[in-house]
Amino acid sequence: MNKTKRLALYGMLAALALVLSYIEAMVPAFFAVPGMKLGLTNLVVLVALYRMDAKSAMIINFVRIALTSILFGTVVSLWYSLAGGLLSGIVMILLKRTGKFQPLTVSVAGGVMHNVGQILVAMVVMQTNAIAWYLLVLWISGIAAGAVIGILGSWMLSRLPQIQR
Repeated sequence: MNKTKRLALYGMLAALALVLSYIEAMVPAFFAVPGMKLGLTNLVVLVALYRMDAKSAMIINFVRIALTSILFGTVVSLWYSLAGGLLSGIVMILLKRTGKFQPLTVSVAGGVMHNVGQILVAMVVMQTNAIAWYLLVLWISGIAAGAVIGILGSWMLSRLPQIQR
């Protein structure tokens, strides 16, 4: 794939992730527990990881995080999103590279690690590790959301062709 087509594809996928992020922001928080979200944008990252490559998935994820923070967030939300998104992305890449895990498992691990990254930032920002207990709540939501995204992603991957490089 030439550079122009690749850039256009990055733009379309980042835009799709941005739209999904906006839609997700419009949905009230599940169970009124802060931090619980479905993570619809991870669907784009998961598909990019399996249909493109790790570098492409991370670029799309980073662009989406930056744009979402600029348009809908704050500097602090940028740090939370970066920590969660980058940690999640790295773990997903590592698990996929082993060849031993299906997209569902990779997605669940990504969902959990996203929450871990956000809690780590919260511990630094609040200068306390007392909120680490909240990981238990977020792990449950991360597993559930990761499973939903993994199921949707697996379904999409079975219908989308491999993207030529």
